Parts: sequence; C-alpha cells; structure tokens
Amino acid sequence: MGTGNLDVFEKTLQTTNIWLDEITAALGPDRRVAWKVLSVVLHKLRDRLPAALSAHLSAELPLLVRGVYYDQFEPDKLPMRWDYDEFVSEVSKWLSDTRPVDPDLAIQAVFRVLSRHLPRGQIDKVQNALPEGLRSVWQTAEEDAGFVLPTKAR
Repeated sequence: MGTGNLDVFEKTLQTTNIWLDEITAALGPDRRVAWKVLSVVLHKLRDRLPAALSAHLSAELPLLVRGVYYDQFEPDKLPMRWDYDEFVSEVSKWLSDTRPVDPDLAIQAVFRVLSRHLPRGQIDKVQNALPEGLRSVWQTAEEDAGFVLPTKAR
C-alpha cells in the first residue's frame, strides 16, 4: 500500500482539527471539551432526524466525525421528538461530565461549524426537518456568524 492511500486519513484529521478549532474559538481552548461538544450535539441532532436524512447528513461529515456520529446509534428509536428546551436539556445532561459548558452556546457552535462546512442544500434539508424552535436557533447562529444566505434557503 502506497502512502497515497493514507490521504483519506490525513484529510479527515485535518478537517476534524479545523472543526475543533472553530468550536474551541467559541467555547474555550479545551479540545477534549470541543470533541465532546461536537459528539454530543451531533448525537442529539442525529437522534432527532429521520434515518434516511440522518444517513445523508452523515455522508457529508469527515470520516472521523462520521464515526463518532454513528457511535451508539439506535435507528429503531428514530426520530425522537424533542422541542428546543428538551434538546438543550439532553445536550446539557450529556455534557455534565466535562467542565461547565453552556449548552446553548455548544449547540450554536456546532450548528455554525456544520453550516460553514457542509453543502447548503444538505443544511436546508436538515433544518427543515427540525421543530421550529431548533431550526430558528440554528438560523440565528448562522446570522450571528455573518452567514449570508439566499432568501429561498430560509
């Protein structure tokens, strides 16, 4: 096997590190916390989406992140119906074994990373599958980050 076959690993590490850098810029310099935040928010988002849409979203994730996305996946329980407050509560519960992290800020940081790095069409499909409160928070996080989106994308 030539070293060219390892490019996929180098690319996923590079991309994952970029994502973690963006999360640490929002939440503080602890990369372990950033990884936990990314993992937890992705799990809770995954559990909220229909299985087919969840699979399409996962296909856009870096390979390393896709692995954590499917960790402890139980497709028979999908989709779970949570409003925004329940979503925040779940994220908070799963982040309780780290240093204190504001779950709202954690959710917004991950949503911004996804919006920045994944195709707009995929983000729109995911957002449209979410309850209004969660979709609104995601769109506000994008606006706060200075994303300029076409009106039709809303």
